[in-house]
Amino acid sequence: MTNDPLMLSVSGARGIVGKTMTPEVAHTYASAFVSFLSDKLGKLPSLCVARDSRPSGPSLQDAVALAFVECGCQVTDLGVVATPTAGVMINSLRADGGIIITASHNPTPWNGIKCLDEDGLAPSKEDAAEIIRRFHEQVSLDSKDGGTLNKNTQGNDTHISKLLGVISPKPIRDKRFRVVLDSINGSGCESGLKLLELLGCDVLHLNGEPTGDFAHPPEPKAEHLTDLASMVDKFDADVGFAQDPDADRLAVVDETGFYFGEEYTLVLAAMQWLQEHPNTSTATNLSTSRMIDDVANIHGCKTWRSAVGEANVASVMKEHGCVIGGEGNGGVIFPEVCWVRDSLSGMALILDLMRSKDKPLSNIVRGIPPYEMIKRTIGLENIGGLPAIEKEIERLKVEYEEYKQDDSDGLRIDFDEGWLHVRPSNTEPIARVIAEASDSLTAYKFSNRVKL
Repeated sequence: MTNDPLMLSVSGARGIVGKTMTPEVAHTYASAFVSFLSDKLGKLPSLCVARDSRPSGPSLQDAVALAFVECGCQVTDLGVVATPTAGVMINSLRADGGIIITASHNPTPWNGIKCLDEDGLAPSKEDAAEIIRRFHEQVSLDSKDGGTLNKNTQGNDTHISKLLGVISPKPIRDKRFRVVLDSINGSGCESGLKLLELLGCDVLHLNGEPTGDFAHPPEPKAEHLTDLASMVDKFDADVGFAQDPDADRLAVVDETGFYFGEEYTLVLAAMQWLQEHPNTSTATNLSTSRMIDDVANIHGCKTWRSAVGEANVASVMKEHGCVIGGEGNGGVIFPEVCWVRDSLSGMALILDLMRSKDKPLSNIVRGIPPYEMIKRTIGLENIGGLPAIEKEIERLKVEYEEYKQDDSDGLRIDFDEGWLHVRPSNTEPIARVIAEASDSLTAYKFSNRVKL
């Protein structure tokens, strides 16, 4: 594998800017996507284009828009918006899909092309494979006249209005919460601040200019959120929120400045919605903590599991009529607003939970039975690539065949004391090993059963 990979997966394409991610790559990928949608729908699709705040975004977005217009499509330029905002607008404009230029939590050298369907979701695994095939073969439609490109700057207002039509703002406003928001200079700067202000919050906004100059590594880890934690304490805030560059993920810090981990974002959001909607169901992926199962059980709700990836979770949610779902990476899917992981929905739901419980966030978190989770990554170039992971998965299947297994996404094994999940990443040239148990020693033992 080269040092500058182009990652192609259900999440689209991600590469190193100027090397494996160029305007030419973006144009070819967008052309393949249009040809795929045109064949699938039996018509020329109407499409949206958008981007996060990375400096490389404009040239890549221009290349995508050009490919769409050359095919004769009616195209709407949404500008710099969060990925969930793009999903909301695709639905609002009744478009057939779109592309957002983003590499989500990947650091600045990366950028990417994320294809979205009519629900704002990444394509299914099968559809993504077909788009990738067409990209490799440089399949495109013949050029047609009549393509147009129009701008629409209403994305943030549309997104916030839809959310506040579901979660009543007045009870939250009455609490006058103090909030520190770290938008990492990403695409959620404007919408994140505006939402919190409309919810009556007194906001200290960190890294609030959408310059794409990320103030710290985007992955929501404790060591990357030290400034947020410090400012929560200094500002005497009730909560701290951190968005990732495309604002589809949310990390949360309690009023003491303690970051309890991204697994809690979905749990806290679901706790609020499920207590208002008992005897329903939720969904999450195979790598997400059992905490969500515990919260769901309290309210008589069932938890469904899927392969990793929001499109996979959303598919299971649609199949089972789930009222909320998401992933343990800080991603909340709130279908009343959109089918995309949404940091804005996460913030509103967690503030509403704090309002309804009328307790400090740290007290709410302490009431959730804890687990210990171990996460580690393995560079594929160091072990011989995907074949080594596949061989190890087969070994694990045989060695632990007496336990419950799910091989829909790598392999998850459920033991009485916890679980182990090993899988190749969709977005980076790595394999992920995740293990969870009620104590750290047991979790480490599960993790170490992967011999790579």
